[in-house]
Parts: sequence; structure tokens; C-alpha cells
Amino acid sequence: MAPVVNKPNTQVMTVDVEDYFHVSAFEDNISRNQWSALELRVERNTYRLLELFEQHDAKCTFFTLGWVAERCPQLIADIVKQGHELASHGYAHQRASQMTIEQFQSDVAKSKQLLEDAAGQAIIGYRAPSFSFNDSNTWVYQVLVDLGFEYSSSTYPIEHDLYGVPQWPRFMHQRDEGIVEIPIPTIRHNDKNTGIGGGGYFRLYPYWLSKKRIEHFLQAEAQPYSFYFHPWEIDPKQPRVVGASFKSKLRHYLNLSRMEDKVVCLLKDYKWDTMKSVYLKK
Repeated sequence: MAPVVNKPNTQVMTVDVEDYFHVSAFEDNISRNQWSALELRVERNTYRLLELFEQHDAKCTFFTLGWVAERCPQLIADIVKQGHELASHGYAHQRASQMTIEQFQSDVAKSKQLLEDAAGQAIIGYRAPSFSFNDSNTWVYQVLVDLGFEYSSSTYPIEHDLYGVPQWPRFMHQRDEGIVEIPIPTIRHNDKNTGIGGGGYFRLYPYWLSKKRIEHFLQAEAQPYSFYFHPWEIDPKQPRVVGASFKSKLRHYLNLSRMEDKVVCLLKDYKWDTMKSVYLKK
């Protein structure tokens, strides 16, 4: 499928549906066998996002963990019922760069099956946890093609201590394997890419500055802008993780109390739709 931009005046809203204890920053503090014993907050937080999107006539692509779908099948059904796109974020939030081909195939296939069973429709989009596609594991694309995926949004072409492929394409492109890759947006200055797609910097910066950066991208690149965030980012009362590093705590907890208001500003200032609607003819 050749990549196309179907709605040039509409931007793309995405949510990575995971709970606070799933994040890579806390993987050394919370083991996967502890997850089921922890308070599940992702369901309530995601329903709050569905309310906000409905209030502002916005559609979103929800990149959802299979682990969440397994425990919250009604949430998955409601996401689809409200006209949003459901996509895969893998099953257990394992970075693709830390898995073998067999492990990756098993993780993604399990997630896809769980999501499709809950949604009653095919899943065509995938996003790797922590944007973990890079030069060391380009085989992931063939696995995705073999599993029936049509696009990925798994690369962030920036320098970062946890991820990033600054030398990779900045814009949507079709891979030789036959799948479309949609990178997280960046702005370019002095031959360096700076991320503007969401995350901690969106919580750190005042909204006017984030909007200025988005406007710069839209005017300079004539490409749709896509935004990503997580349900836990609108949950300032979430439990604090004991033993995490100062850097991890700073990144995770910074300005959580302000995030919902900032998201509402985005919803008011731009028109939002799904990845498959804006980037693909679907």
C-alpha cells in the first residue's frame, strides 16, 4: 500500500494504552509478575479520555497493550463503538530491541488476537513500546507484514538515551517489506531533529510553546502532525513507584496535574482523527 495523506488539514491523535506500572522507566522496579497484583487504573483513565474526545468531536488511534485488552475487554469494545481506531502496542510492553524474532512474533501475535477478539475487527496498526525499532532489528517489519499489519508508528528520529533513530526518515514512508512506517514528528534546526510528538516535553513546556512548535512543523513541512500520550499522564493521584531513579521519577511525574488541561487545549485548537483515516485511504 502506497502511503498517502488523506486529510491534510486534520492532525492525528494517538494514545498508548498502558498503565503506570507498564512503562519502561520502571521496568527495573516493577517486574511483570507483579502487574496483576497492582491497582488497575488504565481503564478509568482511558474512559476519561473517551469522554474528552467525544466532547471535542475528536477521533483517536488507541495503541493498546494486549495485557490491557485481556483484562478490560469492554473498554476495547467501547473504543471501537465510539468510532476510534484500535491498534496494537504489543502484549507485555517489551521493547522490540530486547526480543528475539520468535519472542517478538509471539508477543505481537498474542496482542493482535486479543484485540481482534475484543473489538470484532481486524487490527492493522502497530506501535512498538518505547519506539524500539532501530538498525539492530529491521526484521521486525517482515514479522508485522506476515501478521497482517499495514502500518507501524514505531520510530522516533531523534537522539535519546532510551531510544531514537535520528538517521532514519522523518516522515511517513513505505518500507521495502510492503508496510508503511509513520515516525513521531520532529522539527529540524541546525541539522538536528527535535521531538515534538508529545511525551514529557509536552508536560514540561508551557502550552503556548508546544503550540508554537506544532505550528512551525505544520508550516515548514506541509505534513500532518501526530501527537501521542498515555492514560496515566492525566492521573496525578497514581501510586508513586519506590526505588526508581531520580531521572525516571522526574520524567514520569512531571506536571501530571496539568496534563488534562493541556490535552483539552489541543483538542480545541486542532481537528483530530485516526492514523488510518489521515495517513491511509481507510
